[in-house]
Amino acid sequence: MKVIQNLVPASKYNIKCPYPMTPEFIVVHNTANDASAANEVAYMIRNDNKVSFHYAIDDKEIVQGIPEVRNAWHAGDGANGQGNRKGIGIEICYSKSGGKRFEEAEKLAAKFTAYKLYEKGWGIDKVKKHQDFSGKYCPHRTLDMGWQRFLDMVQSELNALKGVDKVAEQNTPSSWAKEAWEWAIKEGITDGTNPKGAVTREQVVTMLYRFFQLLMKVLGK
Repeated sequence: MKVIQNLVPASKYNIKCPYPMTPEFIVVHNTANDASAANEVAYMIRNDNKVSFHYAIDDKEIVQGIPEVRNAWHAGDGANGQGNRKGIGIEICYSKSGGKRFEEAEKLAAKFTAYKLYEKGWGIDKVKKHQDFSGKYCPHRTLDMGWQRFLDMVQSELNALKGVDKVAEQNTPSSWAKEAWEWAIKEGITDGTNPKGAVTREQVVTMLYRFFQLLMKVLGK
């Protein structure tokens, strides 16, 4: 998944992310304004407020502002709070006005959240909301629309990622190679030991087509 990095300079770590962190969960926020992800991160870096987050996500982009190995000030639970010291803060953009842009930003945020869960081997229980740590009604628009609805979106994306794993387990490289080799023998490209002379252009085209068929089979198309 493509992530654009615009990381806070080390010279501002003392303000924005002073502590090393080993993340344990994800904390979801809504920005409560209508700026893009790039602008959210740029503003966060530019100011000297002790407010920060790891990722901002709009309807088109995911922008990272803080390394995941550093804490960020986003959960409102203090210098030693679990949210601030152990959570990856994700801001979903365009929540002030809502509408189509916010809905698309939320969909992309669900995909990214699922990707992070998959990457780290976490389950849906590792997805938290800002409200869990400070009581603030945030992510406000996501809560208005239904928190469980958002979790269901994330779970659906996570299930899809796990489904790719399942297909891969059932179609290991060795099984692909075996099938391709048996096909090559059948087509007369090899006798099972060595190639039979030069491979023609037509055989190359056929082999590429066969590879495409195998790829579609693996992807479940």
